[in-house]
Amino acid sequence: MASRPARRIVRSALLFTGVGALSAASLVFAAVVANAKPGSPDRPSAAPFEESTQVVSIEVPVNVVNRDGQPVRGLQASDFEVFDESTQQKISSFQVVDLDVNVPQGAEAVADEYLRGTTRRRFLLLFDLTFSNPTAILKARTAARDFILHSLHPGDLAGVGTVSLEQGFRSVVTFTPDRAQVARGIDTLGYHQGENYARLDPLRFMISPNAVETLENATSPDQAIKLGGAGEKSGELRDYLAALSVMAERDQRTYDRSRIVNMLHILGGLAHSLNAVHGRKNVVLFSEGFESRLLLGRDPSQTDEQSDEAQHVEAGDIWRVDSDQRYGNTELQASAGRVLEEFRRADAVIQAVDIGGLRADTDPDKRSQSGGQDALFFMANETGGELFKNANNLRPELDRVLQRSSVTYLLTFERADLKTDGAYRHLRVKVKSPGARVSSRAGYYAPRPFRELSPLERNLLASDSIASAVPRSDIDLRALIAPFRAGPGQAYVPVIVEIGGMSMLSGQRGERLNLEIYTYVSDGQGEMRDFFTQIVGIDLGKARAVIEHSGVKYYGHLALGAGDYLVRVLVRNAETGRSGVQTVRLKVPDYKAPVLLPPFFFESPGRWVMVRESSGQPAQKTVVYPFTVNGEPYIPAARPEIAAGTPARLCLVAYSLGAAKPSIETQVVDGNGNPVASGQVAILERTVTGIVGFDQLLASFDATGLAPGEYTLHIGLTDGTSGNKQTNSIPFAVRN
Repeated sequence: MASRPARRIVRSALLFTGVGALSAASLVFAAVVANAKPGSPDRPSAAPFEESTQVVSIEVPVNVVNRDGQPVRGLQASDFEVFDESTQQKISSFQVVDLDVNVPQGAEAVADEYLRGTTRRRFLLLFDLTFSNPTAILKARTAARDFILHSLHPGDLAGVGTVSLEQGFRSVVTFTPDRAQVARGIDTLGYHQGENYARLDPLRFMISPNAVETLENATSPDQAIKLGGAGEKSGELRDYLAALSVMAERDQRTYDRSRIVNMLHILGGLAHSLNAVHGRKNVVLFSEGFESRLLLGRDPSQTDEQSDEAQHVEAGDIWRVDSDQRYGNTELQASAGRVLEEFRRADAVIQAVDIGGLRADTDPDKRSQSGGQDALFFMANETGGELFKNANNLRPELDRVLQRSSVTYLLTFERADLKTDGAYRHLRVKVKSPGARVSSRAGYYAPRPFRELSPLERNLLASDSIASAVPRSDIDLRALIAPFRAGPGQAYVPVIVEIGGMSMLSGQRGERLNLEIYTYVSDGQGEMRDFFTQIVGIDLGKARAVIEHSGVKYYGHLALGAGDYLVRVLVRNAETGRSGVQTVRLKVPDYKAPVLLPPFFFESPGRWVMVRESSGQPAQKTVVYPFTVNGEPYIPAARPEIAAGTPARLCLVAYSLGAAKPSIETQVVDGNGNPVASGQVAILERTVTGIVGFDQLLASFDATGLAPGEYTLHIGLTDGTSGNKQTNSIPFAVRN
């Protein structure tokens, strides 16, 4: 009897994939060590055929409010029923997030402890540059900034974007916990003329390399505008917005209806892309709105026109009745309906802000789109949002929105029978609570191939992974990060990323492998402090054997001051969308006291395909390489693999040690955290570095007695002069 093929079950999150293109000018493909040559191990035999079943987890965040609009607390999983296309689903996971109760200290604590992915609230501040006057837009920034700085919960994510007929949708700042960058995005609205940035962030976490003024002390709208873009730069932004406005008004006289259709098309594309982002999205739209009569027909209060039309109808002169004027244009209504359905399907709510009143005192003769408020109300109401008329002070109204969503019930069910065709499936949630109103996503899209996603969808997926900092292991990923002293209170921080070859090649077609590498670092307040990104192109015809045997080792770096940080690393196959995400806690010391960096084990040359970052400076081809001993470079391992019975070489880097000989202590723990008796480190040589306060100790590690498996090596180094003890560690594996 023939054996049946093995069946492999693959579990995946529903809404995850990747990013768009990066600037080719910033990329360099180079070996870290010049004489490192690829090895030529035999290629492994073909894997047996496996039948693969994809189990997709669908997460449904639900808000429940009572008749007064207050959140309902205390519900259990048994109080909910979830229907997928009319078929009730079994709830496999249930989580409650109450922002009024769960308030960890610090943005990183929020991200780590309880706000993961779908449960984090997201706000996109979207400025309409076509149907709005420049003066109103500039003044609306004050209210937007006030909302960002004073109303949001530490776990909320916010982004900034603009929309116009001339430029479409432009992402200024992606969804991020970094309030400083969001404030900068509100100030500039993506206008960077005259600013020379050495690097541009493709994911839009950082639009300025420096920390920005939060403007919390502004006492008036005019003062806040001045602080946000004082002097010449503020004038440049005003001129830029005015130029867009002139272009729009020139077209308006002839193309009113087509302009609205085109704007709706742009918004529909944005809504479709927002589906790639986990959880509910609140799109706070700052606009004066377009002429409502073109969409909704005549205002019922216009009784004279109603009377005239009635007389024409009674006389049989139907041809004299303008149906578009009376009822609105059906084609335009159909287009608007499709766009708003895209927002509902993406679980995105439009919170419309009428900013028309902000320019009434300065441009009374240009008060166009007087009927735009009705159109804004229509767009908000159809997606479950509200219209806010007092654009000077949004906090009371938006605070009500925040309060209603302060309690979220996260329901999860699983499907193993979904086709990867991207088809939309309707959801319905019922709750056993009398008089309660339920707000939840209207449906979801089945998975579709990564290759079919737009560049914006890929960027949003990548930035969502970075912002949420949730580990992912579709691609095997390990990072070694160490702060080398670069100056008083400053550190040069190498980031060495090891990318597992077999997991990286899974599903790969063709002989060209493109890897996207993103690394961002945030401080304890969630503000992004530095980053590097790169696309690496690899010819598999030449490097496949090495990659299958080990993988790719990438070298990049960050520049940081003293403090505590979270480093977020994302690696993705640009063709298949398979990804790996790892986060690493990092403490950069002030170097005033003795410091011990992680142990650096020497890697065998030729084991990896080596890639090194570019410095971004035209006159310099590569960045500084700190991993040298006695003038000779070496390659450090992020997770050393040590052969049992063969001593492994390593380098210990320390700062501010005294002249006396230091002593060393070793402890090895297994994968369960239990100490084991075997494994010792011995110091072989204290090298001469020629730099005061900088020491390199050559050492060896004997793994004799350790069984094959995963371990962590802890090293304690005691200063022989002061008796001060410093510790650090690194994970490693023992192989036969």
